Amino acid sequence: ERTASLYQQPVFAAGQTGGIAGYPCYRTVEETYTALAALATAQPDLAQWITIGGSWNQLNPGNGDGHDLRVLVLTNRTIPGPKPRFFLMGAIHAREMTTAELAARFAEALVNGYGHHPDATWLLDYTEVHILPITNPDGRKWAEQLLYWRKNTNRNDGCSNASPFISYYGVDLNRNSGFKWGQCEGQNCSSTAACRDTFRGSGPASEPETQAVESYIRSLFPDQRGPDDDDPAPDDASGLLISLHSYSELVLFPWGWRATPSPNHDQLQTLGNKFGYFNGYRVCQSGAPGCIYMTDGTTDDWAYGELGVAAFTFELGTAFFEACSYFEETIVRDNLPALRYAAKSARRPYQTPAGPDSIEVTATPARIVSGMPLTLTALADDTRYRSNNGIDEPTQPIAVARYTLDAPSWVTGTQTFVMTAIDGLFDGPVEEVGATVETTDWPVGRRLLLVESQDTTGQWGAPSSVFVDVLASPYGVSLSRTNITSTVAANSAYTATVVVSNTGIVSDTFAITSALDAPGWGIETPAQLGPLPALGNTLLVVRIEAPVSAIVGDQASAEITITSMTDPATTAAITVALVIGQPTAEEEADEPVLTRLHLPLVGSP
Repeated sequence: ERTASLYQQPVFAAGQTGGIAGYPCYRTVEETYTALAALATAQPDLAQWITIGGSWNQLNPGNGDGHDLRVLVLTNRTIPGPKPRFFLMGAIHAREMTTAELAARFAEALVNGYGHHPDATWLLDYTEVHILPITNPDGRKWAEQLLYWRKNTNRNDGCSNASPFISYYGVDLNRNSGFKWGQCEGQNCSSTAACRDTFRGSGPASEPETQAVESYIRSLFPDQRGPDDDDPAPDDASGLLISLHSYSELVLFPWGWRATPSPNHDQLQTLGNKFGYFNGYRVCQSGAPGCIYMTDGTTDDWAYGELGVAAFTFELGTAFFEACSYFEETIVRDNLPALRYAAKSARRPYQTPAGPDSIEVTATPARIVSGMPLTLTALADDTRYRSNNGIDEPTQPIAVARYTLDAPSWVTGTQTFVMTAIDGLFDGPVEEVGATVETTDWPVGRRLLLVESQDTTGQWGAPSSVFVDVLASPYGVSLSRTNITSTVAANSAYTATVVVSNTGIVSDTFAITSALDAPGWGIETPAQLGPLPALGNTLLVVRIEAPVSAIVGDQASAEITITSMTDPATTAAITVALVIGQPTAEEEADEPVLTRLHLPLVGSP
């Protein structure tokens, strides 16, 4: 069956207009680059699409089309740094289809969530996320033809087998990094045979793709670890790297080149177990007995070994060419939260995961006027770990909880406010916490409240957040449309239907008045609407009758005003302009129905 799959021809699904043949959920190299470039063009303050180097084909003309290695840099550039950094890379192995698409989906979720999802907003304000979606674009183009291509496309590597069905020639870029290149203490870690899948290349970082990645990562992270193998990175080291692979449903961390634990093993294990909570994968040191297998020259070993960066490999899913249904319904669902947690932890990856998560943050009410009382609640949880390897993380009682406004606590000048245990006592590893928030003198606009909590070991965990909208008035009204232009026949009626929404924070009733500028015409509206609850809506039906004496070309204009009966300054108006003619069937049926729901702006959009 597997042999047959190597020889299958790419077949596009019925109606498929993009993506890889038979796998429409996976964008091609060009489609991925186009989509992320468009993201940067649409949101230049949040995203930059940069080139960090070139592929082997690009730097060796005459061997096929080459490609730039492109990185999407995500952060709100209007807010100065320095900021913690998270580096995410995909598709270093060409045939591992899920990796590039998951990286692109994560980028899109952050940028599209800015201003709508509270965590996406503060993460982009106060973190830098660097995403290299396709580390091996030349090899990926072979894999897009449904070939089991793994390596890059280096044709000068010494392999004479040029079979188009599997990657005989080329270098395994995840065995080519400079740290411990060819120095694995186990068997079959990397190969010196040029045609093997794990061929490590002619020397450390011999490939242009590897050189570009290592150079870029060095530009992001300082060297935070000593020169000896057993020198640990300091507890407060900053920076996090994840390399996406498939498949095996594993979260792996250094070392891979030896079975002996790294000097930061326990801290890496803790962060890995936090990732495991979200995706359910088994968490283990890649080179340890019973994990996966030993490796040398890998990106995560290099990033940790050379720079002390907390580095991980996610082995996504169950197949190289993962079915789109499983990718969409399981891999994306389970791993986007893990990547979001990684971004939250990038500032202190060796400390933050040991602290309690602050989750389920709720502000009541979520829409206020300045000075109104506001209740903030959250759940402080020190138990959210999963390893699937028999190793349980210790949990401790919650000791402290606090919140900040608009910025995380570590940003200079940010004031913190105490939260208390709702049951009156901090005495368990999971506690509901709350505070009454003083909102006097809050300006009109959107505020962000971030909650974080600490356990009895002194570790602060990752924060979560919620939006609160501050209104100028407790009253408000909006209309689904404010101008209508249409035709109507003489001696007939035109009916317009408009959605009226109470955008205030209290229940309200609205008076309806109308004015018509043409003699002989008639207009009918209700006298009032409501009472409507806050964020409630209803239909306003306006009927305008044309006189029998009207001739083609005659015009009439009506203005209908909706006014709060509690606050007369709160108004909205709609103008209906009609001309006598022969109405179309579409205009005769111009009665929109109520389809929009106004929901509180809290939590996920």
